[in-house]
Amino acid sequence: MSDFTFTENALSAWMQVEGRDSDIVISSRVRIARNLRKLPFPLVANEEQGEQVRELVVDAAARAAEELGPLQPIQLDELSEVDRQVLVEKHLVSPTLANESQNPAVVLSEDESLSIMINEEDHIRIQCLYPGFQVKQAWERATAVDDALEAYVDYAFDDRRGYLTSCPTNVGTGLRASVMIHMPALVMTHQVGRILNAVSQVGLTVRGIYGEGSEAQGNLFQISNQITLGQSEQEIVDNLEGIVAQIIEYERQARSRLVGESKIRLYDRVMRSYGILTHAAIIDGKEAAQRLSDVRLGVDLGWIDALSMTLLNELTILTQPNFLQKTFGATMNTSEKDMYRAQLIRDKLVKSKE
Repeated sequence: MSDFTFTENALSAWMQVEGRDSDIVISSRVRIARNLRKLPFPLVANEEQGEQVRELVVDAAARAAEELGPLQPIQLDELSEVDRQVLVEKHLVSPTLANESQNPAVVLSEDESLSIMINEEDHIRIQCLYPGFQVKQAWERATAVDDALEAYVDYAFDDRRGYLTSCPTNVGTGLRASVMIHMPALVMTHQVGRILNAVSQVGLTVRGIYGEGSEAQGNLFQISNQITLGQSEQEIVDNLEGIVAQIIEYERQARSRLVGESKIRLYDRVMRSYGILTHAAIIDGKEAAQRLSDVRLGVDLGWIDALSMTLLNELTILTQPNFLQKTFGATMNTSEKDMYRAQLIRDKLVKSKE
């Protein structure tokens, strides 16, 4: 673990480059759920069986290192509570793995674009993250990791149903493909509700920034496939890409309309948010997310030259509650987090002007 700084740095290496349509799509992610044959699924497994799964998967990842590259296994129950939550805030593990799982572990690649979660809802959750709109690339990488692991472990598979999983909605391919998309203009023009409702009618689901049960803060939405049974991996990826491409175009049109019809009001909103972030003494997480969304839009529109998307991505992670505590090395109450969040944002924005 000493070779990695996954709880020290907010930015994973994969986040420091831009992908296609990165002005709107923050990231693309693919998760593949797998279970091991002849072992109880995590929901009913005892501690000894969970430990056996952990050892088998870590060993398989080590043996597949030639295909997968350098990997670091981490036992989450050996980490502090703050470090576990930092992993969640960086999207390297799920809240379920960090908070509810028995014998939880994760195997991370050096650039943190690959996470192999162990003993989450299923024995194995392979996750690949890419910047921008690169769902197909993330799927191809995840499939390669899946094949590499399968050479050393025996998956639970049914000839008729496909891969067997704890949740019925994951049975079949076990594939969840998603994008994190920034849609401020569609929110401002009150079109987002209609569009997201239409998305749900075509087999996709919309969640907040941290997945199921989380709130969509800062105009960031996670769009993913809902069903894995009865569709091939290619069909799932193609369907998601096709719908997201349409949403990207709707967001671009909404931005153009806002600039054309109320440019001065939009500019004022962006610059007010920039000013507040630069000078605020306290700011809570929800307001910070909204102000950062406004500033991100201003950068995309070319109105703020001093800031990079890399810095905004970093601030999105750094201002999360547990990362704040990690950064300042202190346990904080809510008021203290709001104060230190404002200080951190001010310092980063001022430094960016130098």
